[in-house]
Amino acid sequence: MKQNHYRITLALLGAGLLLSGRAQAQLQDMKLLNAPIDISPDFRSFTNTYYLADSLAKFDPATGRGELKYRRYNYYTRQAFNNMLGVLRPAAANEFPTTEYAVAPSLPFSVEFVSGRTVRIRATSGPQVKPNEASLMLVGGQAPVDTKSWKYQKVAGGHQYTSAAGSVTIREYPWHVEIRDAQGKLLTQTIHHQDNAEASYTPVVPFSFVRRAEDYSRSMSVAWSLAPDEKIFGCGESFTQFNKRGQKVVLWADDANGVQNETMYKPIPFFMSSRGYGMFMHTSSPITCDFGKYFNAVNSLLIGDDALDLFVFVGEPKDILNEYTTLTGKAVMPPLWSFGFWQSRITYFSEKDGRDVAAKLRENKIPADVIHFDTGWFTTDWRTDYQFAPARFTDPKKMLTDLKKDGFHVSLWQLPYFTPQNKLFPELVEKGLVVKDAKGNLPYEDATLDFSNPQTVSWYQDKIASLLKLGVGAIKVDFGEAAPAVGLYHSGKTGFYEHNLYPLRYNKAVADVTKKVNGETIIWARSTWAGSQRYPLHWGGDAENTDDAMAAELRGGLSLGLSGFSFWSHDIGGFVVKTPENLYKRWAAFGMLTSHTRSHGAPPKEPWEFSAQFLKDFRLADEMRYKLMPYIYAQAKHSTENGLPMVRALFVEFPQDAGSWLVDNEYMFGADMLVAPMFESAPERNVYLPAGKWIDYQTGEVYGAGWHRLKPGPVEAVVLVRDGAVIPHIKLAQSTMQMDWKNLQLVGYYADNQALKGYVCLPADNVLREVSLAKQGNGLQLTSDPLKGKVTWKVESNTEYAKAAQ
Repeated sequence: MKQNHYRITLALLGAGLLLSGRAQAQLQDMKLLNAPIDISPDFRSFTNTYYLADSLAKFDPATGRGELKYRRYNYYTRQAFNNMLGVLRPAAANEFPTTEYAVAPSLPFSVEFVSGRTVRIRATSGPQVKPNEASLMLVGGQAPVDTKSWKYQKVAGGHQYTSAAGSVTIREYPWHVEIRDAQGKLLTQTIHHQDNAEASYTPVVPFSFVRRAEDYSRSMSVAWSLAPDEKIFGCGESFTQFNKRGQKVVLWADDANGVQNETMYKPIPFFMSSRGYGMFMHTSSPITCDFGKYFNAVNSLLIGDDALDLFVFVGEPKDILNEYTTLTGKAVMPPLWSFGFWQSRITYFSEKDGRDVAAKLRENKIPADVIHFDTGWFTTDWRTDYQFAPARFTDPKKMLTDLKKDGFHVSLWQLPYFTPQNKLFPELVEKGLVVKDAKGNLPYEDATLDFSNPQTVSWYQDKIASLLKLGVGAIKVDFGEAAPAVGLYHSGKTGFYEHNLYPLRYNKAVADVTKKVNGETIIWARSTWAGSQRYPLHWGGDAENTDDAMAAELRGGLSLGLSGFSFWSHDIGGFVVKTPENLYKRWAAFGMLTSHTRSHGAPPKEPWEFSAQFLKDFRLADEMRYKLMPYIYAQAKHSTENGLPMVRALFVEFPQDAGSWLVDNEYMFGADMLVAPMFESAPERNVYLPAGKWIDYQTGEVYGAGWHRLKPGPVEAVVLVRDGAVIPHIKLAQSTMQMDWKNLQLVGYYADNQALKGYVCLPADNVLREVSLAKQGNGLQLTSDPLKGKVTWKVESNTEYAKAAQ
C-alpha cells in the first residue's frame, strides 16, 4: 500500500466546503517527520469512492463464512438555505472496460469463535495474499478456535450463535452484526447506511471501506452503535481524559515528548466499554478511533488495513482483560529485584558516579535495588556503541560484581537508532541491517535497525548479550516510536504496517536475549504495541515536572492497565527539569505504590540532594514499599495469571459500582489497596470509596462507601485497605536480596468482615497461595497455612500493626 495518501484533505462536511488546493498544500507543508497518521480525512474526501456494507450475499452457518455485498457511494454536495452539506449517494462505476469490474462487489466475511466469550469478525476489501499469516501479536502466531461453546440457530432474517456469555446475530438485510450479553441486552451493533439516513440529518460513514482515488489503496471503516451512557476505556497509555467517549484517538506510536498531549508512546488497538464488551483491532496499520466525537451515537473505527480482523470480547472488565491477554499474551513475572527502587538521573557518566550513588543510598538508608546508567556510559554521550567508556569505567565487570554484592543490579540505556558519527553506522548499512527507503537508501539521517530482519535481531542480540554476560541486570529499551513510515522493511512490508509493530519487535528482541542470558524476563521500555505486555516492563516517558503531569501520568497508567499491561512505572517527580521538592514528595508517595518505581530525570534526583525533611519523607515512602514487598509480589503474580494491571481502575474491582466508572485520579494497587495520590499541595482531597468498608493504612480510621474529604498520612497519599483483606509484610531490608522470606507478617484489616483473605507468593517457587485469618476474641488467628514449615508467621490486626509502627 502506498503511503502518500496521508495528505491532509479535510472536508468540512457541516459547511459543505473543501479546503482549497492552496490551503491543502499549506497544511501539507506543516506535516513533520513521524507525525501521527490520522486516516479519518480519507473518509471525508470527495475524491474517494466508498463501498458500504449492504447485505449478506452468502453465508454458511457451519463454517461462519460468507460474503458481504457492498454498494458504491460517493460524496455529493447538497445546499439548503445557504448551508452546504456533503452527503454519500449511490454512484455508478467509473472503471473501463465496464464489463471487467464489479459495481457492487461481494467480498469475504466470516464469524469465528475463539472462546465462549470471544468472537472474531473478519472482512476484506479485496484479495488477500497471506490471509492467515502468523501474527507476532497473537500467542503462538494464530488465534485458537472454539467449536463447542457456541450453538447456532436460524432466526428471522438472519443467523444467531449463542454461548453462556452472550449471543452474536447476523442480519441479512439491512446487514448488521449484533452483540448481546447473556440476558439478551444489546451491547452494540454495526451501523448500516439506512440507520443513519432514517434517523439523522448528519452524514455518518457506516460499516464500509474506502478506495482512494490517488493510489487505489483501501481501508476499513468499522462503525458500531454507542449507547447513551456508554463509556470507553483503553487504547494504550493515553494521557487525555480517561473516558474516551467523545474523543478521537489516533493509534500511531509517537515520541510524545511529554505526558500532557494526545499522542502516545504506547498505543494499543484495544478498548473496553462500560456496556460489557471489548474490541481488539488485530492490525499494525494506523488506526483512528472516533468514539462518538463526530456523531455521538456512533463508534467509528477507521482501520488503515485493507482487511478487517476484529476480536470482540463479552463480559465484565476482568473477563475481558483475561480473554484479551489469553489471546495476545499475559505478562511474564519479572524478577523480585525489579520491584525494588531504581535510582537514576540523566545521566551518571562514570564508574565513580555509580559507586558513589550506591554508597549514598546505603549511607542514607534509602532501600534500593537498581542503579541505572542512562545516556552517558558510552565514550560519547547518546552515541550507542554497547561499550563502557574505557576512560571512565576502568573495570566494568568488577563494578557490576561489587554492586551486586551490595544488593544492586545495574540497568543500561540504549536506543535502536545510529547517527552517521557512530562507528557502527557503516557496518549496519553495509550489511543491510537497517530500514531502507524506496531507492534502497536510508529514509532518515540515522540508520534504524530493522527488527523484521532475523539477521538484524541476531546482530543486535549479540551486542546486548555481551553486556548481560558482564553482569548487567536490565536494558532500557528506549525510543522505538520513529520507525520510518515510508520505509521498506525486510518483511516485505512498508512502514504503514511495520511502524506500529516496531516496538513489539524491539521489546521482544531485548526480552528474549535477557531471558536467554540471565534467565529473567525484564526490560525497561517506552514504546509498545499489542503483545508488548508479554515483555515487562514499560514506563511512562518524559513527564513534565508539574501537578498536571502527575495526574496525566496516572490516567496514562490506568489506560495502559486497561489495555492488557500488568506492569507500569513512571519517572518519579517528572523528567524535564529539576523537580520542585513539594511535588517530588507527593509524587514519591504515588511512585512507591505502583508496580515498579524509579526516580529519573534532570538532576538532581537523589533524595539527599534535597532538604533533610525531604530525605526523611522520601525514606519513609520507600520503606513502606519495601515492607509491603510480599503484598506487591503476590499481587504481581496474581495479575500475571489473570491479565490484570497492578495499577487498576476502580471499576475493574467494582464493576457494579456506578461511581467507580467515573474516577480517574485514584486507583486500586492490586486487589486490596486503594491509593489516592495528592496531585496538589493541599491538606486533604476528595476520595471516592466503592462499596464496603475501608481502613486507612496509615491511621487505622474506618470509612464507608461514597465521597470523603481525607487527609494524607505521613507518606503523603491517601492509602486505604479493603475490609477483610490480609496484607502480608516483611521486615525492612535495604535490598530485596537481603529480605528474609522465611519470616512474614500477616496484617488483617477488618471492620465488619470477620473472615479475612489474602495472597502470598514466595520468590523461591513463584507459586501463588491464599492465606486466611479469622477474628478470635480481640485478635486474629491464622486459619489456613499453605506454607506450613516454610514460613514463620506473625499475625496482627491493623490496629496492632499501626501501634507497633508508631
